[in-house]
Amino acid sequence: MITAGIDMGAKNVKVVILKDGEILAKGQTLSGFDQKAAAEKVFNEVLTEAGLSREKIDHVVATGAGKDVAPYANGEISMMGADALGGFFLFPSARTVIDVGAEEGRAVKCDDKGKMVDFVINERCAAGAGTFVEAMSRALEIELEEIGALSLKAERAVPMNAQCTIFAESEVVTLIHEKTSKADIARAIHDAIADRIASMTRRLGIQKDVVLVGGVAKNVGFVSSLKKTLGVNLLVPEEPEFVGALGAALLPQKGIGGSEK
Repeated sequence: MITAGIDMGAKNVKVVILKDGEILAKGQTLSGFDQKAAAEKVFNEVLTEAGLSREKIDHVVATGAGKDVAPYANGEISMMGADALGGFFLFPSARTVIDVGAEEGRAVKCDDKGKMVDFVINERCAAGAGTFVEAMSRALEIELEEIGALSLKAERAVPMNAQCTIFAESEVVTLIHEKTSKADIARAIHDAIADRIASMTRRLGIQKDVVLVGGVAKNVGFVSSLKKTLGVNLLVPEEPEFVGALGAALLPQKGIGGSEK
């Protein structure tokens, strides 16, 4: 069976094509103003990479915030269900999957088959998501790709109390004026996000093993802060941003949850 998963994320569209549980191809692009057109473009690029025509795909399953406008989809699954399936596929010992993306963070509890049994979402404030890191990197005048590694060079922990991006930017400016090092500020930023994600996950109940997915899982500074805050080891896939699309592609092959269009 050949299946495809489309993750219609707020910032990026990701596509994964599977054949009998093996990843044939994957790709991503910015969602942009026309998310459906972006998805069509990357879907066809991934088909070309896999050497397949669209007719060869048995099922296309959509997930993510924009799943209702996903092209070619004949099924859908919640982002939480996709996280559970994808995280469990990569790490069969997974029982808790934490996903931190551009716009929100969420945590999912799954059973020994990868089926979601409970979840929590933190969507009220960007301070618990990737857009917060982007805003803070601009305030520090450093590249987004550099802020994670920079935070690991911090020499001390600096508290950051702001509960939203606007106030946090003002707090960063104040710290800069106080001659606080950029490394220490970078750590404070990641610690602040980790505190919010950890608080959310504790409401769910932490059950090992814990897998961290989503685009922010590529940020070594955030991973380090979350490990310290939660007090548990985190399993991080090599390409954590594709786990949602992977979970969507797995749905027809696993036959757990989800729905047909």
